[in-house]
Amino acid sequence: MTHSSPFLSNDALLEQIRAAEPTLWCNPDYAPQRDDEAQAGLQQAVENWRMLAPLLQLIFPELEDTAGTITSDLIEVDALRAPLGYLDRTFGRLFVKADHALPVAGSVKARGGIYEVLMTAVNEARSSGFIAPTDPVSALTGAAAHSFFAERTIAVGSTGNLGLSVGIAARTLGYNAVVHMSADAKPWKIERLRRFGVKVKQHRGDYNLAVAAARDAASKDPMVYFVDDEDSELLFSGYSAAALELASQLIEAGINIGPDCPLILYLPCGIGGAPGGIAYGARGVFGSNVHCFFAEPVQSPSALVQMMHGLEKPMSVYDIGLTNKTEADGMAVATMSHIVAQKMQQRLAGVYTVGDDDLMRLLSIAYGAANLKLEPSATIGFAGPHFMLETAQGQAFSSQHLTPKAMENAIHVVWTTGGSFVPELQFQSFVDKGNALAPQFDLKKG
Repeated sequence: MTHSSPFLSNDALLEQIRAAEPTLWCNPDYAPQRDDEAQAGLQQAVENWRMLAPLLQLIFPELEDTAGTITSDLIEVDALRAPLGYLDRTFGRLFVKADHALPVAGSVKARGGIYEVLMTAVNEARSSGFIAPTDPVSALTGAAAHSFFAERTIAVGSTGNLGLSVGIAARTLGYNAVVHMSADAKPWKIERLRRFGVKVKQHRGDYNLAVAAARDAASKDPMVYFVDDEDSELLFSGYSAAALELASQLIEAGINIGPDCPLILYLPCGIGGAPGGIAYGARGVFGSNVHCFFAEPVQSPSALVQMMHGLEKPMSVYDIGLTNKTEADGMAVATMSHIVAQKMQQRLAGVYTVGDDDLMRLLSIAYGAANLKLEPSATIGFAGPHFMLETAQGQAFSSQHLTPKAMENAIHVVWTTGGSFVPELQFQSFVDKGNALAPQFDLKKG
């Protein structure tokens, strides 16, 4: 396939995007630097997570061993380098941040959804006088607390994974929970929610319409709290704390991130809350030595379309003739969160897109070579190093923002965002589909 040249005009680049060709766009406003604002925001998020840890440990037995901390492993995946074509000595090292295996919710959404639900519970309990401002949050367990929350409802719009994290956390505390889901939500996610006692309302339209319906319904009832994935500072904050966790893991691995050993993050993107929060936190920790790329399906590049056109007006994938149809259900989003677009204006290195066939290839490769059980959307990060190393756009980015030897020592981290809870038959169907395609990973038109 033909990749975009660094000298292509926006019009020429837009034609590639309209044609659903895998594309890398590098942000002309990108300014890698120390980020005091992000550092302060990250610190507040970390302090809130520490406050919530005793409550998390009490309500989720699977968090007892980590003292109420939601954390995932950082795994070096040398076995994937050959099948992905990343054996060149100038490549650096390849890691997975295994949020596909996060406890409780089984996806990166545990970092945002659970955080917002628990912070909301604490705020509501304190503001109503159920607990005093100085009482420990562990007081929000037991029959009295359950009855207090049972008078209230938490609602969210979701394609699946955010709904799972919000619904599970809300129901565990005692809230009523309502998840408004789009037409492309996976049946197994709907069934899992209902097993937890979550009310599911499915809408015929896409994700953004489901969110709008959820927001409208919540606005009519003062006892309903709406988790707004399009405009939530709490969600964004919850995700950001993951960056400090990653920093600790890199230090434990003996890796010192710096100008000659940069960190490159590849973050699957739907509406942008999770990747935006992680990228924001990473800037707070690593400053100019981290470079974050969002990754999207070729038919649903909401972040690419919005960031490329600027922030003056909302942009939709429908505006440029794309379908917003993809097997990566968590990424089937037509418009990007405005709050994330604002925060990423100078913090996001770029966005790339991948077709569905290659998502399935990547899924089968990750499972066959490294025994990683991923959803299609969680595989998209594995294409990132290809764009950095083998495209004119990526090479131009490296020349502008990296030292001459940086790519030889680069730490490539693929953030895998969901998959461990996928039912076995559903997962095997993904593997079979990937295996049935031509085996080579080649980023063909999707």
